[in-house]
Amino acid sequence: MKRIVILAWVGFAMIGSPALAEEMGNIRNGAAFAEAACSTCHAVRPRQDRSPNPKAPSFERVAAMPGMTWTALHAWLVTPHPTMPDLILSAGDKDDLAAYILSLKRKN
Repeated sequence: MKRIVILAWVGFAMIGSPALAEEMGNIRNGAAFAEAACSTCHAVRPRQDRSPNPKAPSFERVAAMPGMTWTALHAWLVTPHPTMPDLILSAGDKDDLAAYILSLKRKN
């Protein structure tokens, strides 16, 4: 039982890791998807400070939010938001987009 708890804890800790995000999705595909599907409202590129829609956070801001992890991003991507279009993403698109957004976390 103790071993299961330790393995679960390690697994959850790894899920939030930007390095693991690269293994769980394709950053390049996520960037292309973000450019095609998200860039009309969000600043999706690195160092792009202003979003076309001032109410839409940049993807770098999303990545920098406290507690932003792989799991949190997946939950965010499937939760309807009143100000966002209702996008239906495939599992691969979610993985790729999450990997891309997490790759935008600045290493300080």
